[in-house]
Amino acid sequence: MSLLQEISKRKTFGIISHPDAGKTTLTEKLLLFGGAIQEAGAVKSNKIKKGATSDFMEIERQRGISVATSVLAFEYKGKKINILDTPGHKDFAEDTYRTLTAVDSVIVVIDVAKGVEEQTEKLVEVCRMRKIPMLVFINKLDREGKDAFDLLDEVEQKLGLKVVPLSLPIGMGSDFQGIYNIWEKNIQLFLEEKKQKVGETIVINDINDNSVDEIIGEKAAATLRDELELIESVYPEFDREQYLTGEQQPVFFGSALNNFGVRELLDAFVEIAPMPQPKESDLRLVKPEEKNFTGFVFKIHANMDPKHRDRLAFVKIVSGTFKRNENYLLVREGKKMKFSSPNAFFADKKEVVDESFPGDIVGLHDTGSFRIGDTLTAGEKLQFKGIPSFSPEHFRYINNDDPLKAKQLAKGIDQLMDEGVAQLFTLEMNGRKIIGTVGALQYEVIQYRLEHEYGAKCTYEPIGIHKACWIEADEKSDEFKEFARLKQRFMARDNHGQLVFLADSAFTIHMTQEKFPNVKLHFISEWNHAK
Repeated sequence: MSLLQEISKRKTFGIISHPDAGKTTLTEKLLLFGGAIQEAGAVKSNKIKKGATSDFMEIERQRGISVATSVLAFEYKGKKINILDTPGHKDFAEDTYRTLTAVDSVIVVIDVAKGVEEQTEKLVEVCRMRKIPMLVFINKLDREGKDAFDLLDEVEQKLGLKVVPLSLPIGMGSDFQGIYNIWEKNIQLFLEEKKQKVGETIVINDINDNSVDEIIGEKAAATLRDELELIESVYPEFDREQYLTGEQQPVFFGSALNNFGVRELLDAFVEIAPMPQPKESDLRLVKPEEKNFTGFVFKIHANMDPKHRDRLAFVKIVSGTFKRNENYLLVREGKKMKFSSPNAFFADKKEVVDESFPGDIVGLHDTGSFRIGDTLTAGEKLQFKGIPSFSPEHFRYINNDDPLKAKQLAKGIDQLMDEGVAQLFTLEMNGRKIIGTVGALQYEVIQYRLEHEYGAKCTYEPIGIHKACWIEADEKSDEFKEFARLKQRFMARDNHGQLVFLADSAFTIHMTQEKFPNVKLHFISEWNHAK
């Protein structure tokens, strides 16, 4: 098969949602429909197995992302589907932001009763910023929830999306009868007594046909006709080009728990979702169909088991063919590396693969060479544009609790930061180290891992910081020099040497921006790439 054929077969996407909107269940049902797993519960039980390989605290089990469930690949209708699992818990949101750099499209899951929640808003904002095509799945229709049109309005207003319903529920909660599939023009009936079995699908050529009244009852049929008329007059027609450029978002309704609407979602997704996309580098736009291999590391997963120090670097292939045992250039270090056992992921199994293609995710065994955001190429010295760090929400001083283990502590902090567990800021004034995290849980994770993996002990000390602001300014200008003199106590460098202002309040940021208009403050490290 040619490279172009391999590329056209692939669809790589992420599923994002607020915790408990049903992301795991939907992932599982997509795998069931794709024939990748045989029974529901396999994804969850796989997460539980993770606890057996490491007696790590409850945190990691709650987080529930083992290496095997971070990437899930399966074949469906001649396409190779790669799902990237993202943690829903906000304390691990940074993981999700990074994963979004490796997907070509996204499915947003929304709970019918709760509507749009805070975490969903943040994640969708990142997708909008990157113009990632989004499909919306409104889940849990078998429960009482908000009216379909109210939900569509909420999605438009709160998420700033331009929605196009491609299916519509017939009733909801106790009155839920099924789904009218606008995309395929059919009705799928819900058989309550066989909760896990989907009812029959009836093709409807004309919604005004009397047979519709017989199937779902006159009242429900009249409501359905009114709603379809409303959709035609209010919402635009689905336009794939607009969906691919992130300007239009199709919406599907269903109940993942009851296998309802999942096949419709998957069928439409396979048909409309983009194949692997070009990616911008510091030199040029890299296209998937180019002959030479390029790829980038978007996630590093260290095994929590202290007996096995294996780390896996997850590489998204952007162009060309990645081959086992070939030499590739790690651009940042300028050194050649070869990989004897690159892993691909098929549901709950890892397999060594001889070659992989654009859109695929490959797991490379890492002895500490990789950092998140690293570029690998067949030899060209280009660097893919950044994987951003967002300003953390929590900040603490980190102190060494065992003076004899200073080296181990420095090495441990260094490696955990490379892995993206948290962000490190070093104060310019006195060299003290501050750790910033998205969630407070991360501090316990760092402490535990420093002790168990590096034999180092640390303690934390509170510090009053509101936000980390990356600085964009002419460092030779008088304005900047005055700003740096006044704010020297709050100036720090991040892990990559970028200058950061650690502001103690929103008021301070506001006053600083008024007083020093040419010193621009950004809440995202890759401001120059994220514009």
